[in-house]
Amino acid sequence: MENAEPDWLTAHREKHPEDFEPRSSRRGGFRPGVSGNPAGRPKGSKNRKTLLAEELQKDGSELARVIKEAALAGDTSAMNLWAQRLEPPLRARAAAVEFELDPDKPLHEQANQVLVAVSEGRVDPETGRMLIDCIQSVAGIRAVDELEARLIALEEKQA
Repeated sequence: MENAEPDWLTAHREKHPEDFEPRSSRRGGFRPGVSGNPAGRPKGSKNRKTLLAEELQKDGSELARVIKEAALAGDTSAMNLWAQRLEPPLRARAAAVEFELDPDKPLHEQANQVLVAVSEGRVDPETGRMLIDCIQSVAGIRAVDELEARLIALEEKQA
């Protein structure tokens, strides 16, 4: 059996021979390295996002009022939109804690004070971890300061 072309393809080939020409010989095709718009985008033209933002600035308060009224009337879609877009997202905040932390003690003893406060339930574990991370950051800063002071002292000795 030879590779016979289906009737619909033969009919299409006869009706639209340009679809079957090699791309390089087609009229109106893009050529490599040649822009279809050599002048580029016109200066001052705005994309859809910019146009939408400008419209929202003009009518934003009215739109917010309508959405708020719909939400208060029980429209769950409006409630969802209000919650997601118009109100800032809630952020987790650590509650204020009070416990004894002696700032004059060495950093490792301060970290131990935090661990004791966590173990006694005066500080929750997440807050304790954050406090120990802060103490560790201070330790790193102190180490850099000490290295800098030692380096300056060595340079002064050699000078």
